[in-house]
Amino acid sequence: MSLRTTAEIAGAPDHPKIRLGRVGVLLVNLGTPDSTRVPDVRRYLAQFLSDRRVIELNPILWKAILHGIILRTRPPKTAEAYRAIWMTETDESPLRHYTREEAAGLAERLDPAADSLMVDWAMRYGTPAVGERMRALQDAGCDRILIVPLYPQYSASTTGTVIDEVARELLDMRWQPAVRTAPAFHDDPAYIEAVAVGIERHLASLDWEPEVILASFHGLPKRYFMAGDPYHCHCAKTARLVRERLGMTPERFRLTFQSRFGREEWLQPYTDETIEALARDEGIRRLAVVTPGFVADCVETLEEIAMQGHETFEEAGGTHFTAIPCVNASPEAIDMLASLVTRELGGWWAPEADTVA
Repeated sequence: MSLRTTAEIAGAPDHPKIRLGRVGVLLVNLGTPDSTRVPDVRRYLAQFLSDRRVIELNPILWKAILHGIILRTRPPKTAEAYRAIWMTETDESPLRHYTREEAAGLAERLDPAADSLMVDWAMRYGTPAVGERMRALQDAGCDRILIVPLYPQYSASTTGTVIDEVARELLDMRWQPAVRTAPAFHDDPAYIEAVAVGIERHLASLDWEPEVILASFHGLPKRYFMAGDPYHCHCAKTARLVRERLGMTPERFRLTFQSRFGREEWLQPYTDETIEALARDEGIRRLAVVTPGFVADCVETLEEIAMQGHETFEEAGGTHFTAIPCVNASPEAIDMLASLVTRELGGWWAPEADTVA
């Protein structure tokens, strides 16, 4: 469909001019503070940790804890972590950088001139906001929008909250665009291939070979899993498929979970404890960690794993440690996104020949 306006369709020059005819794709990632300044980090954490999908506790009790303790003590520590990985040349976090690059690469692959398809990106928490970018796409003539949560494995606290936010924005729209949401892609062959190729490329760059590779996924309270969240199952399947694609044994390629906080039990085994035990108790001296639950490097992969994990491993007796980069905006990542988006746009949009690998 060519780009037209409602005035042209109605044949009335004085009709409000609203552009129509494009299809929009909105990639949505978790979020990032706008800077490493403590006030910006506090603002980001307040939005993130106020989401009842993320923290499923009594809201009155949690509000008191969040504003009385956490937002008073945690922002300086989090700001320090962000400073350790901040991209000073572009003054942004790696998550923002790579998400933007993924959107740009996907647009270049599918419709460089944006004649019929526009690709944009947003953050669930922080900026650019989901609603802002949905409206920008609509203003540019996108009357159909595909939302792509950039979480390979589904959880109510990640994918679920993106869909919640989209629904909230639609409530305030006079003329709502048609909206689709892409499903989890934890077992998508293109994603498994992108992760596996990234692992192989990184390992080939080393002058040593890891004895064990940990596939570390972001953690989740165990009670979320017991309530029916499929996240653990999705992580386990991703890890198994990547391991099989690499031809490795379960003993060499292992599944763990990182980033827990609080006192309750989270999904196990825990990454930090496993890293320490591998060196201290199993005599492993060469370790690699890959993070297939993230499509873009961020504070959890670069500071928590590449820095803290490395330090933990060496203190326990390890000698060689490497953190394998996320798929980021690699050619394989763009291949994966192009495949996923093209499939989910079936009936709305189709690429020209030879644009999708």
